[in-house]
Amino acid sequence: MAQTDFIKDIAKYGLENDQDRLLASLNELIDHAKKSKKINFALQLQSILKDSIRQHQTNGLLKVGSSQHQQREDDREVNEFILEKLTSDYQFDSLVCTDSVKEELSYFIKEHQALDVLHKFDLPVSNRVLFYGPPGCGKTLASYVLAGELEKLMLVVNLGAIVSSKLGDTSKNLAKVFRRAAAEECIVFIDEFDTLGKVRDYSQDHGEMKRVVNTLLQLFDYLPSSSVVIAATNQIDMIDEALLRRFDVKINLELPDESHITELINKTLKSGLVELDTENDLPSIVKSCKGLSYYGIQRTLITAVKRSVIAHPRTNMTKPRINTDLWLELVRKEKQQFSSQ
Repeated sequence: MAQTDFIKDIAKYGLENDQDRLLASLNELIDHAKKSKKINFALQLQSILKDSIRQHQTNGLLKVGSSQHQQREDDREVNEFILEKLTSDYQFDSLVCTDSVKEELSYFIKEHQALDVLHKFDLPVSNRVLFYGPPGCGKTLASYVLAGELEKLMLVVNLGAIVSSKLGDTSKNLAKVFRRAAAEECIVFIDEFDTLGKVRDYSQDHGEMKRVVNTLLQLFDYLPSSSVVIAATNQIDMIDEALLRRFDVKINLELPDESHITELINKTLKSGLVELDTENDLPSIVKSCKGLSYYGIQRTLITAVKRSVIAHPRTNMTKPRINTDLWLELVRKEKQQFSSQ
């Protein structure tokens, strides 16, 4: 059957209020999407289906304190702590990094693709990843790549909502998010992890921070192998040593060298819609970009592309050319801002 046939069946059974056939058709469409390599579409459908079933179970009159009522309350509370719930289209080709980083990520993915085999031999499965390094060096992008390669939903934690001034609430909020991740077998992504996992200073009274770190240690230990936690930080030295030891994989994403700067530029310009006004200037631009982050380099390039395209005469049918002098000036300004941070 074609995808359109499944959609027509879903519409038909939905209008007829035939729940059994509707669910069967939805599951068939999900299977069809997976076989057609439309993984993100399949994951989104699965998420909608799970949420709908959960909501359907809570409809109607419920006695106070019932399990359905509690589930509905938990869902409402957990959603406050999730900034975004997403699927990712990013794959390895999207990531510019060293071969050793790609190798580490590849092994991690292979473990999750072989969960049944590892469980058969009673072997542990790595499911806790820490990305660290300077700002703008791809920690968030690497997380999206993992989500895309693992074909899992990712819950992006809302730190502003998680962290509470009320005694003990931060730990409770974290526990709710991890329970959701365990139930949905998805990824929890925590950016600026050092905000939560700060070193416990026993010489001073920081009882709440110690409580949060202890909670994280327990949540990490009891996280099911089918779920994953990814943390990112610019300040790994601020994270408690016991928490650092809990991470199965710790990956340092560093500033790019000249070869990776060249790769980033080529990937950004791979569409071929624009070109440099002087190809010979590329080596000097690459040298000028050294010391900037991936994000900073790409931002200057995209800005140069936009300004060059806008300045390009609309009547001229030739390919727009990037003004390399403009780009070098943007790189110089970016370096000034980067060095002042």
